[in-house]
Amino acid sequence: MRIRTTAVLAASLTLLPLTACSSPDDKPAASPAAATPSSSAPPSASPSPTRATPLAFGQSVTTSAAEDGSTATATIIGYQQGIRAQQSADKENGTDGYVWAALELKVCSTKGTIDTSRFPWALSYPDGVRIEPSGTTFGDFPKPEYPIEAKVKEGDCVRGKTVFAVPSAQRPTKVLYTTQLLPEPAEWAVPPA
Repeated sequence: MRIRTTAVLAASLTLLPLTACSSPDDKPAASPAAATPSSSAPPSASPSPTRATPLAFGQSVTTSAAEDGSTATATIIGYQQGIRAQQSADKENGTDGYVWAALELKVCSTKGTIDTSRFPWALSYPDGVRIEPSGTTFGDFPKPEYPIEAKVKEGDCVRGKTVFAVPSAQRPTKVLYTTQLLPEPAEWAVPPA
């Protein structure tokens, strides 16, 4: 089974305030968002100091949306490279030397209802390359799959794996969460293989 999500991606990125991406040229919203890295601390409405060191897997970052007062936590659970699927990453993407990798994510609403998506997540490499999640999914990709988009009510979480086509000879050094609700992307260090 093969599903293309390009049209869904285009529509969802314009509708999902929790997960919209921005570039350095974008102006911040009139109401700034707050971010608090923590492993179990409650959400905070005030900005945290910038982290020079990436978070470890299992640690959370908290986002707050000033428009509606909603808050959420985002956590990286794990990363696995070399996933086998019915179609290779090279064949699907017209590349040579790429494999599938899976990133396990968990996002929880701690206040209000939030919208979430797999598309503000990226893998970062030492040479500056960033790889976004695959826009294609196959029935044999790792389960449970992180949803393309989801509404999460207060007190609930969404957890699953999203797949990336990555160079087989390299491993990312960081996972980035590029939501506009953070003044800069949150970063997690990818452990060595």
